[in-house]
Amino acid sequence: LRIRSKRPTSEYDSDEMEECTDAYVDFIMEQVELARKSCTDPIILIEQRLDFSCYVPDGFGTGDCVIISDDRLHIVDFKYGMGVLVDAEDNPQMKLYALGALEIYDSLYDIKEISMTIFQPRRENVSTWTVPVEELKAWAEEELKPKAAKAYQGEGEYMPGPWCTFCRASSRCRARADENLKLAQMEFKMPPLLTDSEIEEVLTILPDLTKWANEITVYATDAAVNHGKEWHGFKVVEGRSVRKYKDENAVAEKAVISGYKDIYRKSLIPMTEMQKLMGKTKFEEILGNLIYKPPGKPTLVPNSDKRPAMNVADAKNEFNEIMEG
Repeated sequence: LRIRSKRPTSEYDSDEMEECTDAYVDFIMEQVELARKSCTDPIILIEQRLDFSCYVPDGFGTGDCVIISDDRLHIVDFKYGMGVLVDAEDNPQMKLYALGALEIYDSLYDIKEISMTIFQPRRENVSTWTVPVEELKAWAEEELKPKAAKAYQGEGEYMPGPWCTFCRASSRCRARADENLKLAQMEFKMPPLLTDSEIEEVLTILPDLTKWANEITVYATDAAVNHGKEWHGFKVVEGRSVRKYKDENAVAEKAVISGYKDIYRKSLIPMTEMQKLMGKTKFEEILGNLIYKPPGKPTLVPNSDKRPAMNVADAKNEFNEIMEG
C-alpha cells in the first residue's frame, strides 16, 4: 500500500478510475490506522482468496482487502460499478467472504466480531455492517448450508428477483419468464376501471417486467445479428440513423466561403467532464459554491426504497416556482 508505480497505458484506465482507486487506498489506510489503535501489528491482506466451501460446495471468492486486528476482522469490497447501489447490511456476498476469512484465521486469532464494508466510490457509497462471529456462524449453519446443499444438487425452488440481473441464464430462464408473464395473464380493463389494489399489483411487477423484456430483446437481437439466428416472424433491418457531416473542416470552409459566419456554438463542457478534467478535490475547491442540485422530479417507488417520502404539496410548489422563474 502507498507504493507508487507507473500508471499503465490502457483504454480501460481513466482519470476517474484513478481518482476512485486513490480514494479506496485512502480509505484502506484509514482503516489500517484504526486497527493499529487496538493492535500493534494488524494483518493486512490484499486480493485474498477466501474459501467457504465447507458451507457452499465449491464456494470461494476474493477479498479485496482483509484487515485482522486481534479480536476484529474487517473485510472491504471495492465496487466500481454504479448501476446498483450496494448495501453492506446483511449482504450475503459479504457474509460469505467473512465465513471464508474465518476459515483461515479463526484458529489463529480470537475473533469476536466481523465488519464488512462496501466501498462504491462512483455512487459515493461507503456502507459498513458489523456482526458478532457467533451470529454469523449461526446463519451459516441454520440457513446458508441447507440452502446451498439444495442448490448444488439442483433442488429447491427457483426464486426470480433483482439478483437475476447477474445471472447468465436470466434471458432464457423459464421461472423468470413465468414470473414476469403473470402481468400478461391479468384480466385487463380500461385503466380508469382498475381498482387501487390492481394498480398496486401492476406497479410492483412493471420494473422487473420492463427490464426482462429489454433483456429478451437484446438477447434475441444479438443472436440474430451476430450468430445468424432466424426468429420466426422477425427479420433484421437497418435501424434509423441521423445525418452526419463527412468532414467538419470542409463543411466549415465551404460555409464561410458562402458568407455564413455564425456556424460555431460555444458552451461549457458537461459537469462530469469538468470534474474529470479538474479532479474531484480541485473541482470542489474551484466550483463548489457555483454548483447546485435542483429538486428531482417526483417519482413513485416502493416503500422499500431508502429515500425519504416527499411532501407532495411542497413538491408541487417547488416545481411551479421553477417553471414561473
